[in-house]
Amino acid sequence: MPKFEYAPAPESRSIVDLQASYGLFVDGEFTDGGGTAFKTVNPATEEVLAEVAEANEDDVDRAVRAARRAYDRVWGPMPGRERAKYLFRIARILAERSREFAVLETLDNGKPIKESRDVDVPLVSQWFFYHAGWADKLDHAGLGPNPQPLGVAAQVIPWNFPLLMLAWKVAPALAAGNTVVLKPAETTPLTALLFADVCRQAELPAGVVNIVTGAGETGRHLVSHPDVNKVAFTGSTPVGREIARAVAGTDKRLTLELGGKAANIVFDDAPMDQAVEGIVRGIFFNQGHVCCAGSRLLVQESVAEEVLDRLKTRMATLRLGDPLDKNTDVGAINSAEQLGRIRDLAATGDDEGADRWSAPCELPERGYWYAPTIFTGVTQAHRIAREEIFGPVLSVLTFRTPAEAIEKANNTPYGLSAGVWTEKGSRILAMADQLRAGVVWANTFNQFDPASPFGGYKESGYGREGGRHGLSSYLEASR
Repeated sequence: MPKFEYAPAPESRSIVDLQASYGLFVDGEFTDGGGTAFKTVNPATEEVLAEVAEANEDDVDRAVRAARRAYDRVWGPMPGRERAKYLFRIARILAERSREFAVLETLDNGKPIKESRDVDVPLVSQWFFYHAGWADKLDHAGLGPNPQPLGVAAQVIPWNFPLLMLAWKVAPALAAGNTVVLKPAETTPLTALLFADVCRQAELPAGVVNIVTGAGETGRHLVSHPDVNKVAFTGSTPVGREIARAVAGTDKRLTLELGGKAANIVFDDAPMDQAVEGIVRGIFFNQGHVCCAGSRLLVQESVAEEVLDRLKTRMATLRLGDPLDKNTDVGAINSAEQLGRIRDLAATGDDEGADRWSAPCELPERGYWYAPTIFTGVTQAHRIAREEIFGPVLSVLTFRTPAEAIEKANNTPYGLSAGVWTEKGSRILAMADQLRAGVVWANTFNQFDPASPFGGYKESGYGREGGRHGLSSYLEASR
């Protein structure tokens, strides 16, 4: 496969008005934080982008009290048709400012601009449009007539899809009539703070959305606050367990979307060109920083050699480099800490006897980078086949029969997603019925839609986000 050469085509960062420092967004205003401010950096260059306030326990309490006031006095009593107007307004503003959000997301996160521009930000706008449509139709959400909001929602989101995860949580919460206190990840807080500006532009009543920044301690204060009615978290399984323990014994509702180790299963009758593209999209999209990434490739033994040859040829054409360049396919790893985790876990693949192959590419001297990598000769005993790497590393296993594929795919503590590649519709349905995964894609991978519920089994968490099912997790049936 020829590798076409393109001249650099960097997106301009001048559209983003980066501030030297950012505060908390509480009760409709940006305020100082009581903790120790921290820096957020561009992972592609290690450039410090801004200093960000840290919320301490008093700040979190102030944000929750603001959210409670807004819920009791304004947002809770407001008719759904009026709430819908605000959500439609936010959706339109997000679409209008999409380029600004895309550039800022790429700067702060390290993902390629073509992903933040063509995937993340459009989905964010769609999420608000979709839930705006639900705000005056809650009687049809499956909970009977006149379902009620829960109150104040505490939401903690990860660094891999900062703005998209914000939309997944904020949009249904507001549509249902709840108010929100949201904590973004400490390495990617900037688009959440820009979203605060959108809330003001949309003239959202003060206190309906509050954003507190900080690390784990800020999150602990938030999820354990006694006046919070709902906790929603997306992130690692260990942190999810900690949150579940903190919430246990209270009347708080909880949704957890945690880790994964998805199997991407390729049968010998699969359309090979599409399957190879699906494998690449499954694991190298967003540098593999995806909880539902297809990080285990299960390929039928009779076509394994052909699939691997095609996959290596395709991987050799991937462009790794400046995330703001519109030609870039693989961007930067989000942080030095995450890069260390990827290196350590990949090294266990070498130690345990798997065969490593990396796409030939030159890594930039500054920033955090990892070449797209596959391991063959992997067994189910290898750590790289069992543990979530959360990076551009693919473990390849083979199978002979559908039953063996099912057994291997389900042999994981996770159950978030899976993919099946075959031309037989009956086989797709049979596989989907037996795979213990919350989402099963057929002849595609990593596709998302606001109307489709998303969530997992086992250590991948519980509850659903998206669609009617996700909306209902912010509602209570009338008594």
